[in-house]
Amino acid sequence: MAQFGRGIMNNFGLKDVLKRFGPYFKDYIPHFIFAIIGMALASGGTAASAYLVEPVLNKIFVEKNEKLLYLLPCAIIAIYLVKNIGTFMQAYFTAYIGQDTIRRFREKMVANLLNLDMDFFNTFRTGELISRTINDIDRIRSIVSSMIPEFIREFITIIGLLCVVIYQSPKLAFFALVVMPVAIYPISRLAKRMKKISKQSQEKTSDITSALSEIFTNIEIIKANNAQKYEHSRFIGENNKFFRLNLKTVKIEQLVSPLMETIGSIGVAAVIIIGGKDVIDGHINMGAFFSFLTALFMLYTPLKRIVNIYNRMQDAIAASERTFFLMDKVSQIKDGQNELNEEINLIKFNDVRLSYGDKEVLKGINLEANKSEFIALVGSSGGGKSSLMNLLMRFYDVNGGEILINGINLKDIKIHSLRQNIGLVTQRVYIFNDTVAKNVAYGREFNEDAVINALKLANAYEFVSKLDNGINTILNEFGTNLSGGQRQRIAIARALYQNPQILIFDEATSALDNESEKEITKAINNLRNKKIIFVIAHRLSTVESADKIAVLSDGKIIDSGSDEELSKRNEIYARLKGKALV
Repeated sequence: MAQFGRGIMNNFGLKDVLKRFGPYFKDYIPHFIFAIIGMALASGGTAASAYLVEPVLNKIFVEKNEKLLYLLPCAIIAIYLVKNIGTFMQAYFTAYIGQDTIRRFREKMVANLLNLDMDFFNTFRTGELISRTINDIDRIRSIVSSMIPEFIREFITIIGLLCVVIYQSPKLAFFALVVMPVAIYPISRLAKRMKKISKQSQEKTSDITSALSEIFTNIEIIKANNAQKYEHSRFIGENNKFFRLNLKTVKIEQLVSPLMETIGSIGVAAVIIIGGKDVIDGHINMGAFFSFLTALFMLYTPLKRIVNIYNRMQDAIAASERTFFLMDKVSQIKDGQNELNEEINLIKFNDVRLSYGDKEVLKGINLEANKSEFIALVGSSGGGKSSLMNLLMRFYDVNGGEILINGINLKDIKIHSLRQNIGLVTQRVYIFNDTVAKNVAYGREFNEDAVINALKLANAYEFVSKLDNGINTILNEFGTNLSGGQRQRIAIARALYQNPQILIFDEATSALDNESEKEITKAINNLRNKKIIFVIAHRLSTVESADKIAVLSDGKIIDSGSDEELSKRNEIYARLKGKALV
């Protein structure tokens, strides 16, 4: 039996799970002690209740002992009271350990995910990451908080009941238990099948979560295109696959108990035949036989539970493999050692190259930006403008060449320090369901004066002050209670809040009307001569006054100069400007 238990623990791959959670467990030693006491009380109570069958039958019903008639029922009550106190202690303290460990583990996992590079987030779907962080980790929780404690409790119970069974009749115990090894092979086969289906089920859960995330995030475009039926149909397809996988899981789970009972019934039948003959022949008394039989029937219950735990744990192990895969992920962007505390006077891109997979998107970019310069990057879509700024933000690392800030390689600068000095405004504006002030100060220490100053620099304070509660007005998710231009100016204020030395505007006006674009352009011009400003734009009216305009095409800077110079000599720029003026 002990070998069977060890085999289960090894087959489950529990070593990896316990190794991960081991460092946490030392913080719960008192809880473990109470849980173990509870297990001992619960298991001891079960064994004692089986043993009491003999004195109850022999002393009360056969020998008619009136004194024990009142004493033994009280003993039964006491045993069940102790057993249930133990059951509660074990359940509560193991649940506490499991829940708190998983809380800490989930926090650690999210911290790790947040530190991974952008390439990782471009590879994994949002819904899949949510599913792994919530559903998969919760499956692992069941190992720590219920499965292992249940396994230990049932194992102790089995040992106690075995002692009763063997004590009452070693011969009958042999015939009752000899059939148990027969059950191990089919159960292990079912467990392997269970693990495979569990993995598929968890992947399908990720698919459903991703589908729902896409639906609710893009509900506006779904309704605008009358795509409700299409999205519903897509969801039904995923949901039906999930349903069929769950049915397979149920099928395997429900096969285990009948299999155990059928095999166990062979042992019980043998016991009744052989034990009945021994009772008739007077080799064993009725009380001992029924105590044996009671312990035997009670023994099959924890055995079945252990087998069920065996199958349930396959689901948790499959989840642990997916979870540990994410926990072991490390960012390919390595942090530097230098703080960026000095004033930034020069940014140089020297022969910068970047590839996404096999596709080279930047092919030897050379560009300089000096303090107080307004640099515009223009060109058709796919030319590499945003990719160049992503490198400056260190969302990605160069595949060739180097980027220098004041002569220091970007890779040698601490990422946190670098990004503190850069304010980024993109075409896609992120507005959180919080106050205007908290949106502006997002992720940084709150300072009301700094919020107001940033709003003024972004030409946003005038409209914000007219809101119901001014800077304390709660904004809807995605900022649906603001206009497009207002949302964009809130985003600019957020970029300006920490007074960065570099500002990047990545298509910040492309989705705005002319009036809103003028406000944004005015905000950018307010900041000239104070910061290094990079502006990516298709609408060239935003960048006509730039100090330097670089034209990108197919990953290269094909020309640079002022608006007047490029309008005269560069065909691509003239064409882009012509489109802008139409």
